[in-house]
Amino acid sequence: MYVDLTHPIESGMPVFPGDPSVTQTTAATVDADGYRVTDLHCGSHTGTHIDAPSHTEADGAVLDSMPIDRFVFDARVVDCTGLDPREPITAADLPGSDSETNCDLLLCRTDWDEYWETDRYFDHPYLTPEAAEHCREAGWNVGLDTLNPDPTPTENAAESEPAGFQAHHTLLGDGLLIIENLTNLEQLPTDQPITLSAFPLALAEADGAPIRAVAEIRPHDN
Repeated sequence: MYVDLTHPIESGMPVFPGDPSVTQTTAATVDADGYRVTDLHCGSHTGTHIDAPSHTEADGAVLDSMPIDRFVFDARVVDCTGLDPREPITAADLPGSDSETNCDLLLCRTDWDEYWETDRYFDHPYLTPEAAEHCREAGWNVGLDTLNPDPTPTENAAESEPAGFQAHHTLLGDGLLIIENLTNLEQLPTDQPITLSAFPLALAEADGAPIRAVAEIRPHDN
């Protein structure tokens, strides 16, 4: 069984504050030109996308330097639902980094994709620095159904929140990858193996790229 975890790219979709806005307009039509072409303008971190280490690390790797199988993950979903706006996800909310946690991608399900295309989407839960360090020590790449593993700046930000991009630095600085703006994580089981394919658009020297994130729910291993 396959589950699409990707938000469609379309004009006006949410982007990180200050990032290029997304516009999708008609460049040619069948009636006028005999063919149809869409003019698309967007940033490398548009929609459901993957971050390369070079996104925040000066000497970090770019996506196109990685083998294609780097973007196929054994994934596990952790339930982080029920959180309030801007409430932290702590290390205690995550599974232990022991041999029973057999995955290389931890999917943090907050259900914040419910607020996609609303102002509330920017006031999402986030990983504490300790939670990010827990993932780094476990060797987990991280995927979230939020805009950011760090707090996104809004007028609702509190002084007590971690500043800057601490979770990004912790994970990307160790060569791990981050997948943001996932959706439909509620359709994935927590008790079955999952393969998640997250192939990035083939951008040269990519610090990040939109992906088509597709999960395959596999039978239990015998």
